[in-house]
Amino acid sequence: MVTLAKNSNCLRCGKNSLLTDSVTGEQFCSKCGYVVSEKLNESGPEWRSFQTETGDNPARTGAPSSLLMHDMGLSTVINPINKDSTGRPLSTSMKSTIERLRTWDSRSQSREPVDRNLRQALNELSRMKDKIALSSNVLEKAAYLYRKALEKKLVRGRSISAMIAASLYAACRDTETPRTLKDLSDAANVKRKDIARCYRLLHYELELKMPVVNSIQCISRIASKLELSEKTKRHAVKILQKVQDNKESAGKDPMGLAATALYVSCIKNQENITQRNLAEAANVTEVTIRNRFKGLKKQNLKIDVL
Repeated sequence: MVTLAKNSNCLRCGKNSLLTDSVTGEQFCSKCGYVVSEKLNESGPEWRSFQTETGDNPARTGAPSSLLMHDMGLSTVINPINKDSTGRPLSTSMKSTIERLRTWDSRSQSREPVDRNLRQALNELSRMKDKIALSSNVLEKAAYLYRKALEKKLVRGRSISAMIAASLYAACRDTETPRTLKDLSDAANVKRKDIARCYRLLHYELELKMPVVNSIQCISRIASKLELSEKTKRHAVKILQKVQDNKESAGKDPMGLAATALYVSCIKNQENITQRNLAEAANVTEVTIRNRFKGLKKQNLKIDVL
């Protein structure tokens, strides 16, 4: 797995383009190829092998902290097994004491309304991730945005499902993951306009700066649903690159542009795909594809559309 190193510049070219390979431990520049280091400090848990009464347990440390857990994974957990460190059963008086401690421990973790709100929101987030297949970095970003909204009291008086869906949509926009409001609406079972309203609130109050969605990234998603050939996808990418070079994609829906480019490419490569099939795969209307198609024919981009 290759990750981008933060706040690191290449010693040769001076550009902030260092990549870290977690498998080999190398840190190298993606521009000039200069290898900065060949070793990587171990970031996983510290292992220690020892024998206990209950069996082998080599893990000396617990799970890493994560924003996807309401307590960051740092809360205390009292073992439900009523045995001491040597494996002997607890006495009756000590057992009642431990039970009382467990009760107060569980109450202290979910006593505040903010904790209950966050717990419910993150449970909703974990339920949504399986429906739309998102990576862990997108989920971490969504949890971070929801925590910031919770600190500014933006969640008060609003639906938790709509706010966490809006945070997830903002995380998808920030990480350039091609997911639409319709996808989030179906996964969260919330109206699209409610998610859009919450997203605009997050964008304004948290002062988010979102990158422009690249329509080329939407091509592979639509093509995989319709099982189009690789030749068709590559030709559609070339069409969109010409459209972007001539500044004709500004203000247009990225999914609509991608579906139109695929439609033109299917005509060019003689693949039998209708506008309706493309519209259903891209979650747009057939009228959108026809309008974009007319716009492509009017442009002097030397694109074969017939």
